Amino acid sequence: MRDPVPDTLLRTPVDAAQFRSLMTAHPAGVAVVTTAGPDGRPWGMTCSSICSVALEPPTLLVCLRAESPTLAALLRSSAFAVNLLHDRAESAASLFASPVADRFERVAWAREPESGVPHLIEDAHTIADCRVRDTLSIGDHMVVFGEVFGVQSPVVRSSSPLLYGMRRYWSLAVDPVSGVDGE
Repeated sequence: MRDPVPDTLLRTPVDAAQFRSLMTAHPAGVAVVTTAGPDGRPWGMTCSSICSVALEPPTLLVCLRAESPTLAALLRSSAFAVNLLHDRAESAASLFASPVADRFERVAWAREPESGVPHLIEDAHTIADCRVRDTLSIGDHMVVFGEVFGVQSPVVRSSSPLLYGMRRYWSLAVDPVSGVDGE
């Protein structure tokens, strides 16, 4: 049994604007989470809330808006991909963060042969194929735990990750071979 929460911790949470301000000050890698609905229709959304969870079994988590049609399709199929975007994929990140309906008509993609999940073959530097292991509903989002069953790196000219923070996209511009700043 847990000890009672001290009165000093029972304060009112910060408002959404303060919390958003906090999180924008913490740059994160940008990904597009993709899945396919039962009818094969591709779905996807931009996500920067991604974290490794465990090595055994290899598990990551993504946090998706509870009302997202991508999340609904992902939960029905139990399979998804995390497309880690490279630094020249800002347009794909913006596209999949927008309400545009024909997103997949505007990017190059291919289906993963076994699951049928879309891969962003020109915008991702690395792609993780996952199956839903568990979920946890928190507020207006759902945490989806994905067991990783495949990782691949499409052939791209750049492998520097696209980052988002301070309310803008950017990259480290570091040569991944030498580790030297490219600017």
